[in-house]
This record gives sequence, C-alpha cells and structure tokens, in this order.
Amino acid sequence: MAEHKYDVLAIGNAIVDIIGRCNDMFLVKHGATKGGMRLVDAETVKAIYADMGPGIEISGGSAANTMVGVASFGGSAAFIGKVSDDEFGGIFAHDIKAAGVSFKTAKSKGGAPTARSLVLVTPDGERTMNTFLGVSPELNQGEVDLAEVRAAKIVYLEGYLFDRPDAKAAFRTAATEAKAAGGQVALTLSDSFCVDRHRAEFLDLIKTQVDILFANESELKSLYKVATFEEGARLAKAQAKIAVLTRGAKGSVIMSGDKAVTVGAEPVKQVIDTTGAGDLYAAGFLYGHAAGKPLDICGRLGSIAAAEIISHIGARPETSLAALAKKKGF
Repeated sequence: MAEHKYDVLAIGNAIVDIIGRCNDMFLVKHGATKGGMRLVDAETVKAIYADMGPGIEISGGSAANTMVGVASFGGSAAFIGKVSDDEFGGIFAHDIKAAGVSFKTAKSKGGAPTARSLVLVTPDGERTMNTFLGVSPELNQGEVDLAEVRAAKIVYLEGYLFDRPDAKAAFRTAATEAKAAGGQVALTLSDSFCVDRHRAEFLDLIKTQVDILFANESELKSLYKVATFEEGARLAKAQAKIAVLTRGAKGSVIMSGDKAVTVGAEPVKQVIDTTGAGDLYAAGFLYGHAAGKPLDICGRLGSIAAAEIISHIGARPETSLAALAKKKGF
C-alpha cells in the first residue's frame, strides 16, 4: 500500500451550525418535526433564526464533525467541502483548521451563501435540524483535489451531499482515485430521507466501491425497505465488506464476512444533546480502522466518542478523545 499523508479524508457539506435551546411548542410553531432534519429555504431559516433565543455558532456538517473527531483522537484528517467568501464561510474555515483538520477548498465568490443549520435542542436532549444548504451542494469534480484524495488511507463520503449530479460525479471520481491509490472508501447514509432519494445509487455504490458502510437503524431499514433491524443487518452483511450499524443507546453491531461484533454504548450521566453522536461514532471507528485495530476496538472507540459528544451541547468534542481513549486503556 502506498504511503498516505492522511488517516481519513472526508467529502461532505460544509455547514455552520447555530445551536439553541427551545421547547416543543417552538417546533410546532415553525412546522419542524421533532428529532428530524429538514431542508429549508433562505426565508425559513431567516424566520426561525429571528425567533430563536441565543445560539452557539460553530462549524459543522456531518462529515466535517467526523474529521474533527479523528483529529481529536490524534489522527491526521482532511476535509473537502464548499463554502462562500462570506462571514459564515470564514467561521467554518477557521473552526475546522483550528481543530487540526486540513481544509484547502477555495472559497466561492459571488454565488449562494455558505450553508447553515439551525439546531434546536429541546429539554430532553433531542435535536431538530433546519438546514439551509446554500452553496454547499454545488461542490463539483473540479473542486475535489484528487491529490488530497489519493493521500488518504480512507476516503469518507457523506450521503447528504449526493443530491446534485455534480456532487455524485465527484463522489464516484474520488472513490475510483482512492482505490487506485490503495485507499479504502467509506460511506455514511446520513439519514433515512436521504436514503429514500438515492436508494438505488447507494446500493450500487455499496456493491461496487464502498469498503465500509455506516448506517443507523432507520437508515438501514430504509435502505433495504425492511421492517426490522435484524432483516436489514442480514442484507447489509451480505452486501457490504464492513457494515457498521449504530443503534443509539443499544450500542452498535459491526459485521465483516463471517464476523459479527456487538459493542455496547458507553454510559453517560446525562444526555444533553444528541447532535453529532453518529458523526463522532464514525470518527472513533475510522481512527481505529486506519490504525489497523480490530473491529471490536474500533467500535469501542466509536462509542467513547459518541458518549463524549452527547454529554454537552454541540457536535464537536470538548474533551480530548485521545485522552478519553487512553483513560479507557486504548
């Protein structure tokens, strides 16, 4: 295998999260389904922002969160995603670089603004996301630095970015280049609505180019149009080289060939905010896998990272994940 500069490189939506607390009636008022993620237009995001209380602004996006997690474990991480040359684009670039992630994508000028997501957290810790994608989905093949892609042990693709033809083409090119350079390709399905939109293409990617599939229970059932986790897991085991299936408080199941490993969730004193739990689980798993650790250890690292992230507001670690892993004996 060729020498690689990065443990993991991700391609995904570059989004600034604005995180605030609210009650259930606020969600009803603004037509948001509790616990869900919906895409909204510029006017809707403006109306919600004007009505919500104080917010914490931090760069986000699913795959970007994962790369920050890899860096927190001490891994080398890079991110490719599109922002505009505006205030939020500056926030995104500063935050991700400050977290130790390489980010070299040039800022777009004169087009749509940088993406943002209003993350509304209810008292039970559930998060409801209202996302304005702005310029983010306009990433095209020419903006994916193939030299960076070839420099990664694992290239991690975010399903959320799969809506536009240019982004799909960029994904396939990146996957082909990664394989040619001796790297692996990982795909996260992102959410069940995303799966509904792209089921056939995701299934084709899983069969032809993906080495590691990440899916939660609802995404898995949507992918295979089945009623139970067990049915979905059986199909994923048959089709994916490595299937990493997360189940929230029930932990995770990791399958590869004839192996099936069940990993329990790490205990948490209080769940404050579930935003980014899946993203950070993926960070731990990918960090471990890039380091050549066995599947059960990769899963434990994922659980450690997910537990850290749900113990506070926001989808970026507040405690060094490397220190937490060391404390657990990893």
